[in-house]
Parts: sequence; C-alpha cells; structure tokens
Amino acid sequence: MDGALPFYLLVALIGVALLFDFLNGLHDAANSIATVVSTRVLSPQVAVAWAAFFNFIAFLFFGLHVAETIGKGIVSADIIDPAVVFGALMGAIVWNLITWALGIPSSSSHALIGGLLGAGISKGGLAVVEGSGVLKTSVAIFLSPTLGMFVALLLVILTSWLFRRVDAPTADKSFRRMQLVSAAAYSLGHGGNDAQKTMGIIAVLLFSQGLLGSEFYVPFWVVLSAQAAMGLGTLFGGWRIVHTMGSRITRLTPHQGFCAETGGAIMLFSATWLGIPVSTTHTITGCIMGVGAARRASAVRWGVAGNIVIAWIVTMPAAAIIGAAFYWLTRLF
Repeated sequence: MDGALPFYLLVALIGVALLFDFLNGLHDAANSIATVVSTRVLSPQVAVAWAAFFNFIAFLFFGLHVAETIGKGIVSADIIDPAVVFGALMGAIVWNLITWALGIPSSSSHALIGGLLGAGISKGGLAVVEGSGVLKTSVAIFLSPTLGMFVALLLVILTSWLFRRVDAPTADKSFRRMQLVSAAAYSLGHGGNDAQKTMGIIAVLLFSQGLLGSEFYVPFWVVLSAQAAMGLGTLFGGWRIVHTMGSRITRLTPHQGFCAETGGAIMLFSATWLGIPVSTTHTITGCIMGVGAARRASAVRWGVAGNIVIAWIVTMPAAAIIGAAFYWLTRLF
C-alpha cells in the first residue's frame, strides 16, 4: 500500500473510514441519549432520531480544529500513507466492536488516536509522534471527565437553588422540557467533536495522495459524509451501553439528566472550539457521576464507574497494538 493508490482502493479506504464513523455513532449513541431515555423524557426511538439530527447538523456550528489536530497533530502528516490510515482505522474499529459487544462505554476517539499512534510508530518510529497534540489529548483524557463531574455537580446545586420555591411536580415538568434542549446541545457537541476525527483521517489520506495540493484542508464533501455517517450510526443506537450509562452508574431524574447533559455540552463545546479531540464517553460519564454524587456519594455505583475508568486507560494502548498489527499485515501485500 505504498505510493499512489488505485482509485478503487482509495474509495474503499474512505469507505472504511466512514464505517468507523458509523460505528462511532452506533457505539456512542448512548452518550447522547442515555440520560434522556433513562429519565423517560423521550422514548428510545424518538431519542435516537433527535440525537441523530443534531449530530448531523453539528458542522453548521463549529470550525474544523479537531479535524486538523487528528490530521496533522498526532503523528507527522508527512509519514501518513494508506497503510498507516488502514492500520489506524482497523485498530479503532476492532476495539470499538469488542467494547460494544461487552457493553463497555470506552472511547471511540481515543481508540482512533491509539490506532493512529500504533500504525504511525510502526512505520516511522517514535520520532513521528507530534508531542503537543498527543499531550493535550492525553491530558484531556483525565480533565474532561473530572471537569465534567464538577460542572454537572455545580449545575445541580445552582438549579436546585433557583427552583427552591417551585413545587416538585412543576419543577419536574420544567426539567423534562429543558432536557430536550440539553440533549440537543449535547448531541451537537458530540457530532461536532467526534465526526471531525473521521474528517481528519480522510483529509490526511487525500493529502498523502496529493489530492489536496500543498495545503492541508478538509473538503466540504468530507464534512458532509462524516456527519451523515455518524448520524446514521446514531439512528441504529447502542442499547447495551445505554443501560450502563443510563442506569447502572446511578439512577437519574429529569433534573439530574438536564444537569448532566448541560455539563457535557459545555465541556464538548469548549474542547471542540479549542481543537482538542476529547472523549464524549468520558465526558458524559463524569457528568453522570457528578449529578449522582450531588445527591449523595453512595448514589453512584463506584464499582461500575471504576470498570469504565479501567477501560479508559486500556483503550489507547490496546487500539495501538491492534493498529500496529494491521499496519504490518498490509506490508505483506
């Protein structure tokens, strides 16, 4: 897979990238809808359609800073070739399928970054790693759920004070309506951050084939294709992970669901504007833990949360190993 690819192979590899994007939407659908489904504000069928729509239109609200980070900020764009792209995508896809089958809400984002690092290092050694991009992404692994937890906890405290004079039935009805907005905002943040990772992979593949000229950029057709693939994946949902996110960590009320989604949206909007490819899974999990802990610490099932944290730590190295294996597999052909 060295040099210029035949057109049909190029199309096939772009298809693999869009398959990853579809699986990302499938795998991470629970992140967007778990709270609104578990609080029974929306039925699962309506919730996935709601999330898919806002996943798709996210490109209207954000720049392409995350796509640029993935395309040239993790490993040097100069060493990217079809074999590296294939290894990166397969590392992410295989790990996503494993964790989806087990119902583990691991990070599609960090699986892709791990696969890209594994394949890139296999080709060019450690010198190809872009330290600043990897550093800010690695720091975000820990900061996004931690900050999300505190933001969501503060939102619970603030909204509880604002609604202190409102009777419980009226407050519950208000938060049910507000959850429609918070779920939409979270889905926008999810689509804005996650779909850009696939855009970056496809764009750097086109750049490696000399199809973008001397300047790296993301063509508009790539933007639309990535957003559409993620939206379709979300439509198919991820019900195993919905159960973990929506009920196994802590039981949620509409008030708590609104705070978790709003906290998550704040974190994702901020990260996307800063060009940091964070994990939507990490973010919403931290927010759900935060709203549960606001009630009382024992309301959070810390054992389940601990298993999720282990999956976070394992994801990047596991995907890197798989990505490296697929990279070397391509060298046989």
